[in-house]
Amino acid sequence: MDNKMKLNVIGLTLAALTYSSFSLADPLVIAHRGASGYLPEHTLEAKAMAYAMKPDYIEQDVVMTKDDQLVVLHDHYLDRVTDVAERYPDRARADGRYYAIDFTLAEIQGLRLTEGFNVDKDGNKVAGFPDRFPLWKSSFTVPTLAEEIELIQGLNSTLGYNIGIYPEIKAPWFHRHEGKDISKALLKVLKAYGYDSKDDKAFVQCFDPIELKRINDELMPAMKMDLNLVQLMAYTDWNETMVYQGKDATPYNYDWMFEKGGMAKVAQYADGIGPWKPMLVDDKSTQDKLIILPLMKEAKSAGLVVHPYTFRADEGRIAPYADNFDDMLDVFYNKVKVDGVFTDFPDKAVSFLNRG
Repeated sequence: MDNKMKLNVIGLTLAALTYSSFSLADPLVIAHRGASGYLPEHTLEAKAMAYAMKPDYIEQDVVMTKDDQLVVLHDHYLDRVTDVAERYPDRARADGRYYAIDFTLAEIQGLRLTEGFNVDKDGNKVAGFPDRFPLWKSSFTVPTLAEEIELIQGLNSTLGYNIGIYPEIKAPWFHRHEGKDISKALLKVLKAYGYDSKDDKAFVQCFDPIELKRINDELMPAMKMDLNLVQLMAYTDWNETMVYQGKDATPYNYDWMFEKGGMAKVAQYADGIGPWKPMLVDDKSTQDKLIILPLMKEAKSAGLVVHPYTFRADEGRIAPYADNFDDMLDVFYNKVKVDGVFTDFPDKAVSFLNRG
């Protein structure tokens, strides 16, 4: 056997061992934006409540401020969850949005945060999930990434658990266009708090494959880091990732990820994928006929972990092929055999797995 063949055999063996270890691991519960089914998303209160429910990981969406601080927000704008439009009416961009990157940390932390809302045609704020925490009740603010990590690590220390973090780099293409390297900033914070290897309880996720490749190939080696990376998946027409040519931006084409061999390409720079639920199970499925799409088999064949999003127990959010929330979890954990799920209701997923 020549050296090249030996290396190939070793590589395949290591991949098989990695795949085996992931396959044998207990399925995960990832608290999506914290216990966001019960308290406003990404508040420290929602994270503390999620922690008490004992998920495996708690998610942080990360964006950057004008003064280069990292805050935890799902969007890179502020107007869906805060009173920024009332406090700073003249600070919107041409598209009417109020971008976090245009505000300092002090300004952002002075805002009042609430449950996510939309504005109707009459200018009224309408909750995105009407049965969740009521709008503008109690008092919530936007936390920094460091504050949240310190909360989770502090609770790990006092309670003796080992709950991990699952940060998402939001719109790195946008931050880069604005002159900010959010990925490098995030990695610096993670390293400062002791997350620098695949053995640490941290996943770093991003929708932008160009950026994930950069993190894997350039940034982490330069910083002597080797974290678990997760490629979040979107459809091209979602405009989730944009590619700039000068001032013009066009949507990144995700089609290759769904083609044969696409997952093997992802596995060259990432350890897992975060697909939308219907990418794994066709919404045309019924309770009598479950249609599991090829993506799952492709991902597992490439040695990737699979953590789909988002599992919600709210009215109208149960998949058509499931009777209820537990039934939906049963489909994905026990029939599709995913490695973990993102859920707004971590207590329900933890209870489901404990009963199993």
